Parts: sequence; structure tokens; C-alpha cells
Amino acid sequence: MRHPRTAVMSAVAGLGLVAALGASPAVAAAPSHASTSPVTASQSSYAAYAGSSENAAANKAFFEAVMKSVAEKRAANPGAQAVTVVYNAANAPTFRSQIASSASIWNSSVSNVKLQEGSNADFDYREGNDSRGSYASTDGHGSGYVFLDYAQNQQYDSTRVTTHETGHVLGLPDHYTGPCSELMSGGGPGTSCTNAYPDATERSKVNSLWQNGLAAALARVS
Repeated sequence: MRHPRTAVMSAVAGLGLVAALGASPAVAAAPSHASTSPVTASQSSYAAYAGSSENAAANKAFFEAVMKSVAEKRAANPGAQAVTVVYNAANAPTFRSQIASSASIWNSSVSNVKLQEGSNADFDYREGNDSRGSYASTDGHGSGYVFLDYAQNQQYDSTRVTTHETGHVLGLPDHYTGPCSELMSGGGPGTSCTNAYPDATERSKVNSLWQNGLAAALARVS
């Protein structure tokens, strides 16, 4: 989540893929497409993004990595009815409250996927200082994390930042030109915007992605 001016200058850096998942966030060039992801969703199964291809590729890769992780666990337990995405917040203790609120917001907003804290996580949250702000990242091999920057979370509403970044986990791209009522507009509306809830269009997109996209992901790992 970045202010539009910052987003333009750091599109590749801020949302680029991190080469080594265990390393501290570092500038890495994002690929021109998300071919490194083990699961390639069709164009229609990922919300279109009108901005840079680097941003779109990075966000799409994270979504696909999380979806593949979930699909593999569901394939091993085909009787499970609900689609559950498991997260680990142990490495972001400062933001535990915001992370819990983010999960609660998404769980009350959509019906086809649920967020749950637990072991054997599909992704985790991390915290620290990074001039690029907060972002979602993946190694392209089924694991990823959401990084929450201290300074940005002081400047912007922290729950909005966390819920916005979690939106990438669920498949939504940035849309900085949107209004405050649109969660994925991120820092576009300015620091006065405190809305932490996805709008009707965003909720519908997430439900569609996890209803249709997960079926395709399951087919690939079955």
C-alpha cells in the first residue's frame, strides 16, 4: 500500500518478488508475467489491474502461491467443505490486533474463503522498517508473506493497511485511483481515509476468485 506518487517510483521495488523468502525484504525486479508461479490462473480468474505490469505480476504471483498451498492441503483432505487460508502472525507481534481485525473483516465480507490463524500456514505476516512501505511478497513456490512497515502504519490507518495487504493474498490488485470506499485504493485517497472494509465489487471478486479459481488449482494438484 503506497501513496500514488510513491507507487509510481517504486512499482518494481515495492511489489517485486523477493528472491529468498527467508531474507529481509530487498529490492528485486518483478518478472514481466507470473510464469514462475506453480499454478497459472487464467486471465479471467484474476482481477484485472490497470497499472504497471510489475505490480500486477507480483500481486498475482502471491495470490497464486497461496491458492496452490491451500489447494494442496485440500487435495490431501478432499472431504473439507470450507476453503480456509491459514496465516501465521508470530513475526508481526506489534500488529497482532490489526491482523486479527483484518481477518475478521474479510471473514464477515466474503463467503467462499476464510482466514484463520494456525500452524502449517499458507502465508505469514512480518513487520519492520522499509522505505517502500507495506507489501505482499512471494518466492513463487507456494509460500509468501505480508510485510507491515512501521512508519506507514503510523501515517495511514493501520487496520486499513493490513486489510488492504491481505486483499492481495485473496487475489485483489491495487487500484490507487479508487475512492476511500474502495479498500484496494490503498493510500490513494490520502491519510484521512480510514475505511478498512472492501466494497461490494471487491467482495464479489474475491468470492468469484475462490469459487472458480480454487477448482482450477485443485485440478492441477489432483
